[in-house]
Amino acid sequence: MTTEIDPWLDATEPADEFGPRIPRDPDAERILVASAMARPDIVDELAAEGFDPADISTEQYRWAWYAVEELRTSFRDGEIRYLPVARQLETWHADGRMAARPLLEQDLRQIYDYAQPGAASWYAKKVADKAIAARIVALGHDATGRGNSAAFDPDTDVAALQDALDGVAKPDAASQAKHVRELIGRALERCITPPTKEDRTPTGFIDLDAILCGGWAPGQMVVIGARPAMGKSTIASGFARAAAVTNGIPTLFHTLEMSEDEITNGLLCAEARVALHHLKQGIVDNAGVARAAEAGQKIAAAPLYIDDVSSLTLPALRAKVRHHVRMDGLRLVIVDYLQLMTAPKAENRQNEVSKLSRGIKLLAREFGITVIILAQLNRGPEHRQDKRPTKSDLRESGSIEQDADIVILLHREDAYERESPRAGEADLILDKHRGGQTGTITVAAQLHYASFVDMAAN
Repeated sequence: MTTEIDPWLDATEPADEFGPRIPRDPDAERILVASAMARPDIVDELAAEGFDPADISTEQYRWAWYAVEELRTSFRDGEIRYLPVARQLETWHADGRMAARPLLEQDLRQIYDYAQPGAASWYAKKVADKAIAARIVALGHDATGRGNSAAFDPDTDVAALQDALDGVAKPDAASQAKHVRELIGRALERCITPPTKEDRTPTGFIDLDAILCGGWAPGQMVVIGARPAMGKSTIASGFARAAAVTNGIPTLFHTLEMSEDEITNGLLCAEARVALHHLKQGIVDNAGVARAAEAGQKIAAAPLYIDDVSSLTLPALRAKVRHHVRMDGLRLVIVDYLQLMTAPKAENRQNEVSKLSRGIKLLAREFGITVIILAQLNRGPEHRQDKRPTKSDLRESGSIEQDADIVILLHREDAYERESPRAGEADLILDKHRGGQTGTITVAAQLHYASFVDMAAN
């Protein structure tokens, strides 16, 4: 190595009353720039790996990297060295494009001796890691400022910090756009490989699983809509039981309407075939108690998590999902129900629900899970002769219908006419199925057992 680099290039950011010390690694940045001058095709190689030169914290080094990017087409098969880079920087400085003091020829000559082209990827990773650490420090400083502010708003500020935290780590090369040649092989494999429980989450209904090609798919937002007293919570509990108890798939059930005890009672009665009203009265017979004891052990062993918080915001849901995905391998989330969630602030209720709906859809996509949202319908069905609902009856926002991958409407004729010839039956109206067929699945409503089950003829 030759003489030392000017100390102003290596100075770390000072820690003072106006801000925190920002992590950086000027040695790694210097080696990276020197390596690019020695072998300019490194610029393209590291770009393919996801390296972003904006992560180079020293402005003069960052501009030197940009200069190599500018010149690399002329020097792709050989070294650029320092003289062309110095001239490019002088040109940019002269025309006002580069305001900072440029590295001079003698500076670049010294830097060039640090080149290690064979280790460029390793040093790029060090620079990228320091950039992430710097963003974390800056976010912490921002969080401190927001928390100490008299204008602190939990909904706005927590959501903003959560969004900023999600953006701290930039997407790596694996998450960037892929050429279709990388994808077509998987599509061909799917032609001859039926989905399994690793790919889909069974719904608990034979005909519904058939029409959904095996069950709920990762990344889907599913909306279950119904008028009050149709059994939304009961069928949601059934979906959770089918996933977690029957198939061992980690599931999170958020209930904003019922208590955790009510949900647990329903699960036990459905699994043990014990009448719900007998359980509530404490008069279950010996045979029922034996079935309940056996079912209770099965339920207790299931990866099912129940949260009966009375208030739920999108940032809070996101934090809980992130925790359970990391700790438990979460695959299914059920929220009962959408209109009871605390929506982000907006000009009106329709826009609030729109933001909430879009946020839930993005949550499902980001974490690769299925999110089932129960939703209230407006009074539209009651004004129709047959009382059957449609997806346009979803209350408060058409964006729910737009964002959903699947919309299932729960309808029971006997809820309107007790003497209906279809008493004890319920229709699951699959009114929207992105990329698949729609239709109506008829199931048996055994509400005394807190469950819906397949019809015997299915």
